[in-house]
Amino acid sequence: MTRRSLVRRLLQVVPAVAGIFVLTFVLVHLAPNDPAEDLAGEGADQAQIDAARAYLGLDRPVIEQFGIYVGRLAHGDLGTSFVQRRPVREVIGDGLGPTLLLTGSALLLSTVAGLALGTLSARRPRGPLDTAISSVALFTYSLPGFWVAQVAILILAVKAGIFPAGAMTDARATYTGLDATRDVVRHLILPALVLALSETALLLRVTRAGLLREVGRDYVLTATAKGASRERVLRHHALPNALLPVVTIIGSRVGFLVSGAVLVESVFGWPGLGRLLVEAAHSGDHPVLLGMVLLVSLSVILATLATDLAYAWIDPRVRAA
Repeated sequence: MTRRSLVRRLLQVVPAVAGIFVLTFVLVHLAPNDPAEDLAGEGADQAQIDAARAYLGLDRPVIEQFGIYVGRLAHGDLGTSFVQRRPVREVIGDGLGPTLLLTGSALLLSTVAGLALGTLSARRPRGPLDTAISSVALFTYSLPGFWVAQVAILILAVKAGIFPAGAMTDARATYTGLDATRDVVRHLILPALVLALSETALLLRVTRAGLLREVGRDYVLTATAKGASRERVLRHHALPNALLPVVTIIGSRVGFLVSGAVLVESVFGWPGLGRLLVEAAHSGDHPVLLGMVLLVSLSVILATLATDLAYAWIDPRVRAA
């Protein structure tokens, strides 16, 4: 990718984020729930609700509210949470670390397992191992994440007691240092595996299809004719050329991992952005919702840009385009 094309892609980020932000702002303010009623409390009369609405700035026209918010956003101010009475930047910052830990672990697990199993499946197409792996992958990809999470908790946590049933740490313990790290990892394994399950199945299928497509190319036949083993041909010749669709899948699934984390975090009680998004939607916490949308939008767009850069690194033909 040339510098000119990179600058052009960066410039495309601005209207994309702006369009998403405007649409979300309108939809959030059209939602039926009224945060002023929550602020005023149960049993509040109309005068108290109106006072709460004026305090939150919701009594002004939507256009004026949008202008005020954009002005604050230009100075790096995401506003103040209606519910927690704290800056949105701090509220999102508290949940960002746990979510990055969960989604990053799931992405790493799914990438490594998907590439390894896809390569293994492509070694003997339509053989017993390939059939078994492909069937399991198809089955696991069709399972809804929230259902898998609940079944995993019932079997592996409640009955078997192998993993904790939820949360990020043991609230009854006061671990420090390496013990605290081990405690977090122990709580992380099960939700990360659940979140990575469908991603692994998808990457497996894409890797297998890409490898089988490359196996029939002339350069693979030449390497085979020179005496290279099938395993070496797949790993060192076919796999690098089959990675472009895999990179596309990985880059495009960043947003899906965040949305999937909403359900997984809710089931496991993981204190990340997924739970925060659900709570903000229920309570009508507009500033937090808008901050979350802005964060997710930027993450997806930057992941797409990183995918394009990875294309250029993997394939020199893309770099020269």
